[in-house]
Amino acid sequence: MSHRRRDDPHPESRELAVGVVMRPATAGDQAAIRRMIRRAGINPLGLDWRRFVVVEANGEVIACGQVRVHGDGTRELASLAVADGWQGKGLARAIIEHLQRQAGPPLWLTCREGLVPLYRRFGFGQVTASGELSPYFRRLIRVARVLFKIMRRQEGLAVMRWPESCTNSEAEAVEA
Repeated sequence: MSHRRRDDPHPESRELAVGVVMRPATAGDQAAIRRMIRRAGINPLGLDWRRFVVVEANGEVIACGQVRVHGDGTRELASLAVADGWQGKGLARAIIEHLQRQAGPPLWLTCREGLVPLYRRFGFGQVTASGELSPYFRRLIRVARVLFKIMRRQEGLAVMRWPESCTNSEAEAVEA
């Protein structure tokens, strides 16, 4: 299933289905990436096209994802978005697996608590002990707690890490 065309201008591209190709993003994809992230309602910060892979169909970006590197050295699977009408077709799975192979462990992510089961299927474990968090994610959780209180948001933020199991029931629980 992962073949590329000989005439493909992106030699690292991978055809996922007929006419659907995953490839490294280019500078020309930056606006499409920003639109997708805005529509998905996820963190719009740190959207540097050079870290992204995109999936396109008929010349249109229909999915994207990146691995972002934070100041403390942690690497985060981030900015995963799939356009309406393309969800449920395995595009997010293809991006996640590609980025896991490309980045290798350890790899972190943040998500809504309701998405924890999805990421567990890819080997991510939820970090429930604040002592297991990197400095970046400790700060993020503190900020998220304040924002979620202000927004009166019911669903919290989960921090996950791949590949190791991350639950430590004896340490202080992380709640956002």
